[in-house]
Amino acid sequence: MSHAVPSAPAEASAPEQPELKKAITPKLLLLFIVGDILGTGVYSLTGKVAGEVGGAGWLPILIAFTVALITAFSYLEMVTKYPQAAGAALYIHKAFGVHFVTFMVTFAVLSSGITSAATSSVFLAENVLKAFGLDESMGEDQAKLTATVIAVLFVCLVACINMIGVSESVKLNVVLTLIELSGLALVILVGFLAIAEGKADFSRVVLFETQGDKSLLMAVVGATALAFFSMVGFEDSVNMAEETVDPVRNFPRMLVAGLSITGLVYVIVSITAVAIVPIGELTEATTPLLTVVEKGAPNLPIDTIFPIISIFAVANTVLINMMMASRLLFGMSRQGVLPGFMRYVLPGRRTPWSAIVFSTLLGVALILTVRFVLGQETIGALGGTTAMLLLGVFCLVNIAVLVLRRKDPVEREHFRTPSLLPWIGALTSFLLVTPIAQKPINYAIGGSLLLVGLVLYVITWIYNGAVYARRTRFHHVDEIGKE
Repeated sequence: MSHAVPSAPAEASAPEQPELKKAITPKLLLLFIVGDILGTGVYSLTGKVAGEVGGAGWLPILIAFTVALITAFSYLEMVTKYPQAAGAALYIHKAFGVHFVTFMVTFAVLSSGITSAATSSVFLAENVLKAFGLDESMGEDQAKLTATVIAVLFVCLVACINMIGVSESVKLNVVLTLIELSGLALVILVGFLAIAEGKADFSRVVLFETQGDKSLLMAVVGATALAFFSMVGFEDSVNMAEETVDPVRNFPRMLVAGLSITGLVYVIVSITAVAIVPIGELTEATTPLLTVVEKGAPNLPIDTIFPIISIFAVANTVLINMMMASRLLFGMSRQGVLPGFMRYVLPGRRTPWSAIVFSTLLGVALILTVRFVLGQETIGALGGTTAMLLLGVFCLVNIAVLVLRRKDPVEREHFRTPSLLPWIGALTSFLLVTPIAQKPINYAIGGSLLLVGLVLYVITWIYNGAVYARRTRFHHVDEIGKE
């Protein structure tokens, strides 16, 4: 039986926009995934995870990797079944067809990306001042203002790179990822040399220490939720599906390989760090990996090298998150979930220019908010909030896999995850979102962001019109993506 579909607004009948350019080859996709997952998490969270559980910080990282891998298989089924821009929001849109739910998921994913990019830009700016010794010659207020200007200019520079083309953006990602990996390779190499010289104490690696009166189980669950921030990033890649060469064939191999590489690197770095640096010292360190290298190789001029490596590592995080945000906005605008003005593609470069401009404005606004409104404690909790929002999305994506197997059993070739894994992925993701694993401040920040999303939903509803908003409540899932 057919269902009548209300007509789209005038924008939907506008001249057809060019398709996005397919420029991401398998090797570029692998480096995109590796660079996105590595990001800034491993540079800053090693000490914090150790502070939750002691020397056995590798255990929460291993558990977080397992949870991420299980959910990654669900993403693989979805991205090979629906190789379109917009990622998780599109999958949930197809599964449930509820405009409000889709919008809030879109906003949650967007918030995680923009928040990560904005705070990383500020961190990058502060490292620039530190690397060149400018922070010591300026007063506190002047240094804060200068860092803010650098952060804003960098986000605008990233927008220009994204506007030029996806090929250029991904190739820059390759360079930044290699520099990022060189920093971690240095940590591992110094660690091995220190171990060979007898400077390591592996008895600390199996030492569990919990804060306050926390039980071991509660401490591990909490540390896993924290460590999960280091594993997020793989979900960004599915937003690039329309720009990937043969995504049905290439995504499964590259996503599993990328997650496995980064998981192995994280575990090795975690074990090495605890074996070389006493737990208390590692926990208190502002840059724990710098402390590891200083302990393992005190003669290296690491004070100059590491801030520069950190700058490139953080730059990669900003680049990838802003790429993801613009593709998400573009994809969901094309579905009618977001206002239609974000669906326009630059004819020559075939990049989503209006979505890039809009996401950049959001990033700049958040940078200014972070610098002049939020306190330092709130800034420090943004990473945990990012992970919490994404874990909620992961729970829904795992459920969407099961729903769409019944609702839309497509016959074309696509990856199929073992049936038990989506159930496990949904349950574990939900567990890591509950108060058992999350801190109250994460709920406060996450709730505030979603409240902003609710306001934007009302604006979108007014912009697209009530009838068009209800249009996404249809049952013809094959129509999604054809507007």
